[in-house]
Amino acid sequence: MDGTHTPTLSEQDNPHDEDCPREELMEVGPHRCSTSVQKPPPPPPRPPASLRSVTMQVNPVVVESSVVLAVVLCVHTAVWNQHSWCIVALFIQAFYVQHKWDRLLRSGGAVFQFRPSANSGIVPASMVMPLLGLVLREKCSASGNVYFERFSMVVTITGMMLALFLSLIALGITRPVPTNTCVMAGLAGSAILYTTKQTLTVSEVIEVLEVLLIFVYLSLIVLYLLPRCFTPGEALLVVGGISFIVNQLIKRSLNLAEVKGDPVNYFLPVVVLGSLLLGVIFALLFCFMESETWVSSLFFHMMTAVLVLGILMPWLSLFIGRHPLMWLLDFVTLNDRRLGLLAYWLFLAAAATGVVLHQNHRRQSGSKKHQASTVVRKYFHVIVVATYVPGMIYDRQLLHVASVGCLAAFLFLEYVRFFRIRPLGQPLRQLLTLFLDERDSGPLILTHVYLLLGMSLPIWLFPGACAPKGLLPGAGGLVPYAGVLAVGVGDTVASVFGSTMGEIRWPGTKKTLEGTATSVFAQIIAVAVFLIFDASINLNSSYSWIVGSITMVAMLEAYTAQIDNLLLPLYLFILLLL
Repeated sequence: MDGTHTPTLSEQDNPHDEDCPREELMEVGPHRCSTSVQKPPPPPPRPPASLRSVTMQVNPVVVESSVVLAVVLCVHTAVWNQHSWCIVALFIQAFYVQHKWDRLLRSGGAVFQFRPSANSGIVPASMVMPLLGLVLREKCSASGNVYFERFSMVVTITGMMLALFLSLIALGITRPVPTNTCVMAGLAGSAILYTTKQTLTVSEVIEVLEVLLIFVYLSLIVLYLLPRCFTPGEALLVVGGISFIVNQLIKRSLNLAEVKGDPVNYFLPVVVLGSLLLGVIFALLFCFMESETWVSSLFFHMMTAVLVLGILMPWLSLFIGRHPLMWLLDFVTLNDRRLGLLAYWLFLAAAATGVVLHQNHRRQSGSKKHQASTVVRKYFHVIVVATYVPGMIYDRQLLHVASVGCLAAFLFLEYVRFFRIRPLGQPLRQLLTLFLDERDSGPLILTHVYLLLGMSLPIWLFPGACAPKGLLPGAGGLVPYAGVLAVGVGDTVASVFGSTMGEIRWPGTKKTLEGTATSVFAQIIAVAVFLIFDASINLNSSYSWIVGSITMVAMLEAYTAQIDNLLLPLYLFILLLL
């Protein structure tokens, strides 16, 4: 044996061997001097039971579901009818099914590719449409509007049917078949079907089935073409909402004699359908041809112009009775206040563009991996708040039309970026990648679209036909501000203060107690500011309900893994509408 000795793995791992003579190690073996190595180390002492209960990992899905259950119970304390039992049963079976969906997502057996690093979100998504229809029905019933009362019942049943269908998909692909969950889904389905038979007419049942059919086919198309863009719950909200809007537009187009209401309300369905057609057509077309050439880009712009000018404009003119461009020109130039608001909004749009260009300049002059921080991304929340609050105070109709126009522009620019349409496709890719986060894991960048939707949905969903003089008493006066409060103020303050000063984290999540507390306080201050500047708000001593609603939504923001810009305004809208 040579003079050099190479330590064995046991010698490297055993600190007690350093005191052993080399000769003895060679003769007897590397473990002669230490018999304690062969014994496992004693287990560390167990902490007291009280400490273990505090430090025990909390499942955020359970807490999220508990917050949603609290919202459901709050709604049912104010509104109770034949649909309430069905919603409670739907919640219970959704809670069971969510665990099955989460297991499928972790194992990769969910058929489609959903957004990673997030749970399925079945429970919070399943409750939105049923609760929304329930509270809308209560308001329309109180105002005596029978037509919208029946419409709200259709919304409730449709939401329950869509959620039940998504649950059945999870049960159908789960192996082995979960017996208890199947029993719960069967009981909930039986209650929903029985209530549907008792409360809806035949034509209304057919309408629900039409929405369900559109949802099935649209889900297959969207989830196949856009992998990793949605969780199952987000797909339920987005695709379910689009399916309902498309069905309503087709229904009203076939009964033009019954078309009535404000022309402003018809812009959104036409824009949604046009954007859907544009995306699906070119997604399928560019599977067979290159989209980055000048010829393909010219074809894209020409077909977009044909779709807008040849189909959507005539379709919209059927509802409003005039050419949409002429109507829009008269609408915008109605008074000087509208022109002033438009000029102010253009200035804010230029400021937002400046933020994007400045961040891009920083990346070019510094690290190529430079990403916008949380504080920088919240600049856009502040700009959006500055955009929406004056519009809601001075001219909500103009804000309604402008937000629909912004949605159309955002979706068109996203198509240009996604398909790399020249000349703006590649520059948009470079600019928008600065603001990506873990939620933009699919081919589409939807964060800015979700921000716009979160701010606009309370305005689009406001039941003006069921509100005398367009106003709701009590906490209902804050319903149009639900997006501003939940997303513009609450989410912004929670992110900024939580990321900069937060130290105490909520169990099982990265969110902090300081962020949630400052979020609640900031929203209460915002409510006080709205009371000062908006004379149409009259809370009528409903302050405790408002504070409780804001607190529950802030807790949901702390524990949800879904797109908070989309989910939080809807829940605050439902609570404030009671």
